[in-house]
Amino acid sequence: MAGWTADRIPDQHGRIAVVTGANSGLGLVTATELARHGARVVLAVRNTAAGAEAARRIGGDVEVRELDLASLESVRAFAAGLTADHPVVDLLVNNAGVVLLGPRRTSADGFELQFGTNMLGPFALTGLLLGAMSAAPEPRVVSLSSITHKSAHLDFDDLMYERDYRAARAYGRSKLATTVFGIELDRRLRAAGSPVVSALAHPGLTRTNLTPRAWEHRGRPGQVIARLGLLATQSVERGALPQLRAATEPGVRGGQFFGPGGLFETRGRVVEARLSREATDPAVGKRLWSAAEELTGDSYL
Repeated sequence: MAGWTADRIPDQHGRIAVVTGANSGLGLVTATELARHGARVVLAVRNTAAGAEAARRIGGDVEVRELDLASLESVRAFAAGLTADHPVVDLLVNNAGVVLLGPRRTSADGFELQFGTNMLGPFALTGLLLGAMSAAPEPRVVSLSSITHKSAHLDFDDLMYERDYRAARAYGRSKLATTVFGIELDRRLRAAGSPVVSALAHPGLTRTNLTPRAWEHRGRPGQVIARLGLLATQSVERGALPQLRAATEPGVRGGQFFGPGGLFETRGRVVEARLSREATDPAVGKRLWSAAEELTGDSYL
């Protein structure tokens, strides 16, 4: 299959790259390729033991740091420690995410868990690292979207989905929010004259451990559903290519969005993907940004 591959990643020596959720799946592949091309990669993970095992597998110049995006306290502690040791950060890949198809759960801060982990945690983390990133020569933030954002709608009267909870819809909303954030971040960075580029990517349908975990609440029937679902997916190595391209290709513009180009954007070679109308609506972006500031207590740009 022709198209962009990891072999086209330019030399990354001298760059500090932070990859959230880097101990497995898309994050592990992304961290591995960045390290293989010379970057010093910070594996930002909830489970540091799993992170240490990932670091052993990756080799190269990597370090493991604890980060739980479902806890703003953890986000702030991570950012403070990272910027103390690395005053300049070149790349942030907001890869980590959670998919839950069971009952509604909340984060350490009381947010609906998918919304808190997939959007609010990365929102706070990005703001806390912007100073260090602004000091880099070609800084970039990559936000990981999903094709589910296209059919989702944000309900600003119930962002935490406290009424009539539907887990799959809550996931789609969280990924729409992530996408809106990446686009609004680009608008604000440009308006501020910042050198930081905000790009986005989605992996299509990819074979990761998120799918089995999403169905674990259903026991053995859930295991069967998860295995059948995996048959429709592409490999994690292919699924990681859109975010690797967004993270490393020279000349990527703010607001560019990459994803698979085949079979309704579920698989195939990496192309510029299509964003939903709501994802690119400036009024929605402004409103979500204000809500995120209020919910997290973090204000920037």
